[in-house]
Amino acid sequence: MTELTERIERLAIQDGTIITAYHALSFVRSSDVSEPVPAVYKPSLCVIAQGAKQVLLGPESYFYDPGSYLVASVHLPITGQVIDASPEKPYLSLQLQFEMDQILDIIQQPYFTENTGHKSHRALVIGQMSNSLHEAILRLIRLLDTPEDLPALAPYAVREILYRMLQTEQGNTIRNFALLGSRAQRIVPVIEQINREYTEPMRVDNLAKAAGMSTSSFFSCFKEVTAMTPLQYQKRLRLTEARRLLLATMSDATSVAYQVGYESATQFNREYARLFGQPPIRDVRRFLGMNPQ
Repeated sequence: MTELTERIERLAIQDGTIITAYHALSFVRSSDVSEPVPAVYKPSLCVIAQGAKQVLLGPESYFYDPGSYLVASVHLPITGQVIDASPEKPYLSLQLQFEMDQILDIIQQPYFTENTGHKSHRALVIGQMSNSLHEAILRLIRLLDTPEDLPALAPYAVREILYRMLQTEQGNTIRNFALLGSRAQRIVPVIEQINREYTEPMRVDNLAKAAGMSTSSFFSCFKEVTAMTPLQYQKRLRLTEARRLLLATMSDATSVAYQVGYESATQFNREYARLFGQPPIRDVRRFLGMNPQ
């Protein structure tokens, strides 16, 4: 991990998220442990070079560090918390976003052989880093030293990373979300629809029809994939975006509530406080270091 740590630290000189010259690759640096922060993961591979992080998906908790990796196979509203970091040894990580079409293209090749690892329908998995995956990631990051080579070589480096990822113990689970017709794959376009239309009223029976399932089967499969019911999933999307808007624009809570799809400001305030621990304005003031009163 020494080279990976040094390269990320050299490029991520300040705390926060740094978008690299390759659009799908970003770095994160934190010089201190953080409070739980809500976010929405896109399909991506996340690797820690230094430090550790805890991710909450619904009621489930996931821990990973430099010996492991995290993969999100669909859009997932999560809560992340850096739990190991200091100014002397800051938390350093990378996130590589990918498309399921890239996964499908690899697994359809005649040279691809399915491993015998465990298969799960959960869209968030933790796996153990392999040397081959680690080396493939380094090859992509080294290309940042010669940005003129990125258009020609980065796609091949990313393809190798995804291939190596699919060869790890969690490869079957990731593969399951790309296989046309699988239960998990039938949920993917519905999740994408909810992400596009999260402000709109939602009818589970219409979503089930879009997935080609009965309502009960869809409900069960959706929860199996996301660890949440469809309504809980939509609620997390709305509240996560509401918090982002409140912090970015300092708008009043009522207007933000309507903007993310709530019809009742009272219900918004109640559900926001339940998720974030305080009502909207007090939460924003606390986050920004202002007097919460």
